[in-house]
Amino acid sequence: MRFFPTLGPLLILLSWLQVSPAQDRERLGWEEVFAEMKPFSGPSVPGVDTSTLHGKVVTGYQGWFGTPEDGYSRGWVHYGRQGRFSPSRLTIDYWPHTEEMDPEALARTRFVKADGSPAYAFSSAHPDVAMTHFRWMKEYGIEAAFLQRFATNVRWPSGMRRNNRVLDNVRAAANAHGRAYVVMYDLSSLPRGGTAEVKKDWKRLVDHMQLTRDPKDQAYLSHKGKPLIALWGVGFHPDEGKRNYTLEETADLIRFFRDDADYGNLSIMLGVPTGWRTLDRDADPSSQVHDLIRMADVVSPWTPGRYRSIEEAEQHAQHSWLPDLAWCQQEGLDYLPVVFPGFSWGNLYPGEEFNAIPRQGGHFLWAQYRLLINGGCRMIYQAMFDEIDEGTQILKVDAHPPVAPGLTLLSYDPLPDDHYLWLVGQAQDYLASKKPAPLELPRREGHLYPEKKEAAYKEAGR
Repeated sequence: MRFFPTLGPLLILLSWLQVSPAQDRERLGWEEVFAEMKPFSGPSVPGVDTSTLHGKVVTGYQGWFGTPEDGYSRGWVHYGRQGRFSPSRLTIDYWPHTEEMDPEALARTRFVKADGSPAYAFSSAHPDVAMTHFRWMKEYGIEAAFLQRFATNVRWPSGMRRNNRVLDNVRAAANAHGRAYVVMYDLSSLPRGGTAEVKKDWKRLVDHMQLTRDPKDQAYLSHKGKPLIALWGVGFHPDEGKRNYTLEETADLIRFFRDDADYGNLSIMLGVPTGWRTLDRDADPSSQVHDLIRMADVVSPWTPGRYRSIEEAEQHAQHSWLPDLAWCQQEGLDYLPVVFPGFSWGNLYPGEEFNAIPRQGGHFLWAQYRLLINGGCRMIYQAMFDEIDEGTQILKVDAHPPVAPGLTLLSYDPLPDDHYLWLVGQAQDYLASKKPAPLELPRREGHLYPEKKEAAYKEAGR
């Protein structure tokens, strides 16, 4: 089976750009964008410790879903192909739960449910979407979110404006619910020389929004005494996606965030390939990759799709996670491994297998947490909060998604729609308390205990 999980977000992103003609990108001027960028002015509620990554489960947050009338998107962004959303153009494998959101945040779709009622989808551009998602994080004990900021989008006004809108929403929601957030630049698809745009963008965020400097914004996460910035897509093999920026450019970008007198003095997390330590598999074989990593503070290897069963996860722990952790400890770096609940992109890529990496009712995810917590890891990155494109999400999904001839949509059924939020919260408790995680998935009083077998829940597709 063709399986390239690191390419999924890139290809979806490129499909968005295909429906964004140059004249549409430039319809909005830069000055209009800058005029909307403001320091934080909302309430900030005390909550989690925002001074460190240690003891935290953090989650990736895409925030990239758009609807035609939200004022920021062109068509159905990350729901369907070429901005259209119909059974033949569907690109999501799960339908998001929307019942707890403000109706103003939702758009009616052409899809219908079994009872004939219309199905609705949310736009990440609406403030109530992030507010709802961060409320869930608070309710289940998830402490922080890494907001993906796609560097290729900030090169033109309307792309930057939409990124800024989602950043505004996440900043407000994190502060309102006592959570923490971090800006993570995804460098995917940047051309050679494109890292200069990241510097330019960061300067604008600091100058106009006072990001990391605003005393009213208490939610931005720091680590090792400095605000944290994350750079994802460092050290991958040139064949792993469209990454034409060089290692030398990446080193310069790291130095900017670390050393610049006006915009630097940040702690740096690098999102790197699985084979970063051994310089094989998906990694650039150059030893310069290690030089880049030694310039940073935190190393986070990407693993979704790199193992497909509990047994393979156990092998990965022995061959990668534990040796990676030892290498980082020797070099004085922190290690942020990535876990994921399963994988599915059957609608995104017709012909691909649905439930390609079965969730096993949470047993697969729990095994990863057990291996990492009991192996001595002090922080863990959960992929992802809202990634319904590739089926790695942990948010609530609709137990009764739309129906149509030939349409396949998955759900967590017969498990509750909050099962994975609850499970990640359980992992957070064990990680923070430094208690050994049990071999078996925790039991939830009043709820079905899922079967432990790879075929389980494949029948959840409608």
